[in-house]
Parts: sequence; structure tokens; C-alpha cells
Amino acid sequence: MPAASQSAKDFFRPLAVGAPTPLTEIPFRPSRAIHFFDPSNAKMAAKVPAMVGTVDVLLGNLEDAVKADNKEAAREGLVEIASSTDGLGAGGPTQLWTRVNSLDSPWALDDLTRLVPAIGDRLDVIMVPKVQGAEDIHYVDRLLAQLEAKAGLTRPILIHAILETARGVANIEEICGASPRMQGLSLGPADLAADRRMKTTRVGGGHPGYLVRQDPIKDSSGAIDAGAERTTYQQDLWHYTIARMVDACAMHGIYPYYGPFGDIADTVACEDQFRNAFLLGCVGTWSLHPQQIAIANKVFSPSVEDITHARRVVAAMGDGTGAVMLDGKMEDDASLKQCLVMVELAEQLAAIDPELKKQYDAIESSETEES
Repeated sequence: MPAASQSAKDFFRPLAVGAPTPLTEIPFRPSRAIHFFDPSNAKMAAKVPAMVGTVDVLLGNLEDAVKADNKEAAREGLVEIASSTDGLGAGGPTQLWTRVNSLDSPWALDDLTRLVPAIGDRLDVIMVPKVQGAEDIHYVDRLLAQLEAKAGLTRPILIHAILETARGVANIEEICGASPRMQGLSLGPADLAADRRMKTTRVGGGHPGYLVRQDPIKDSSGAIDAGAERTTYQQDLWHYTIARMVDACAMHGIYPYYGPFGDIADTVACEDQFRNAFLLGCVGTWSLHPQQIAIANKVFSPSVEDITHARRVVAAMGDGTGAVMLDGKMEDDASLKQCLVMVELAEQLAAIDPELKKQYDAIESSETEES
């Protein structure tokens, strides 16, 4: 969204002479799991080539979890990996992202000035941490345009912002609309919890202390039985923030993501948290361990049951007007719009996931036989 002093017609013009023309629409690319790896870790780096094609996004992490002494090694490691790995970035089966260091750090400028000339033709998205407001996006936007022009790149590198501060959440709409490069937002629960002074030490997920409790139990005389056991229900600490993020992204045509789930061993709660985010409108999540990739791929892909129902509604609605009854439920144009979201996502995922394609094609074959 142009600033008040900027003409709307200038918003989609390059910010540097010779830079690529900004996109007027951010295309959807499946990104169910954004898998983080440390390019300075030789063991992790060695696994990257084999992961191409098995995960939607591989992200070379240069920020948190990389020690200060390893920052340059991580940066150079990412250049080496991107330059030597077939199918990674540049339209390959697996996107290449990186998370640079925060803009107030000693390393952020060197991250950008090194990576864009060296591997800018392979980088799909640059993730910027701890974004406070539109001014942070404006800075990166202009710098990327200058670097792209100097490197002779023909397509713009996109920007993804992490919500990790209260100010960032307060400025979420202006962050989403700050640049045509904006690809999406991720929830950064650990840093955001600290900035908000929340009383949790967990990285994502719920908390047993954040709950609602059943009303007091009364005995036959109507007196409260103080000793009676009352059911409790754990609530989601992040529901408000995720919902606000989804709305802001939808408003600006970009994509919301859940962030990290830190308890690697608790795969059940991880799946629950990912599914909550998916149902609210998120398109993907972060993966901190290979076993979380499978969870994300499962959760952020519509189920066979949902696609079966969605296709039935689409077929029954015809031109999309009026209303029909299916299995005792009314379906109308609003139902159709919901179902088309699911069907379109299934088609996009089937194009890159052979196993999903088999499952979705089996539905179509079954429907054809029944008809």
C-alpha cells in the first residue's frame, strides 16, 4: 500500500534503475513446511541435497540458533549449498529461502550484500526477523532493488516478515502493505512472548495454565460443593495473534504461516497446533526437525474426506447460484466459495506431491464409477 505521500501509480515501479519490475500479485506456491537448517553445520548441510523434492521450502538460517562466531560460516555455507544443489530454488521442486539476521545486528547488511549477488537468482524469499513496522520493509525493499540491479537479476526476491514484537503486531496491516515484495508473515512466538512479557517459556503451543473451568458444582440443596472435581479446557495462547495475522495477510493478498513448535518430541500437540493454524487460514508452518515435515505436509494438505465433500458441493451447485441440500445440510454460494478454496489447494498440492495426487485421483475415479 503506497505511503500517504506516494502516488499509487508509483507503487509497482522498481526502486532502483535496472531492478526487476515488482510483482502485482504474489503467486501461491505450496509451502506447507519451511524446513530450517544451519548452513554452518556440516552434518545438516550434507542432508540438504537429499531433501530437495521432499519438502516444499528449505530455509538456510543465519539468525537465531547460529552462534556469533559462526555467522560468516553460515553465510558462506548457504552460498555453497545454493550454488551446488540441483533443484533448489530457481523454480525447482523445492523453494530456497533464507532468514537473515535482524536489521539492528552487525550481520544483516553483509547477509544481503553477499547473498543477493552470489545466489540471488536462486533465492525465492528472504525472511526478515523482528520487523517493527513498514520502515523496516522499506529499507530492505530499496536495498534489494539496488542489489538486484547490480547483479542483473530478472525477477524480484520476495520478503517474508516475522511477527516477534508487540509493535510489529500493532503495525501488522502496514507491514503487510509496505511493499509489492511482501510474500507473507510468520508467527514468532518465543520472541513475541518475551516482548509482551507473557509468562510462558514454551516455544509455540498452548499452556496448561491458560484455561477455562467448568462452573461450580452444586449439591442437591443448591450449595456449592467446593470439593467437587470440575473439568478444565486448555486454551490457545496464540489464537488472537494468528487470527489477526490471517486477516491482515488476506487483506493484502499475501500468506500467513504458523512459526516454530519447539517441543520436538510432542508430535501429538505439534499436529494439533499446526491444524489449528491451518483451519484458521495459515498455508504452512516452520519445521525444526525432519519429523515435523511429515506432520506439516499432512496437516496443511486437505484430507481426502474434505476434498470428496468439496467436489460434491461444486458439482451440485452448478452455476454457483441458489441452494441445494446435501446429506441434510444446506449448501449455497458461500458454501461453494469455501469448497473452491479446498479444491484449488488440492490441485496445487497434487501438482508437486505424487502421493497426494494418487489419493485425490482415487476420489475422482470413484466418483466417475458411481456416476
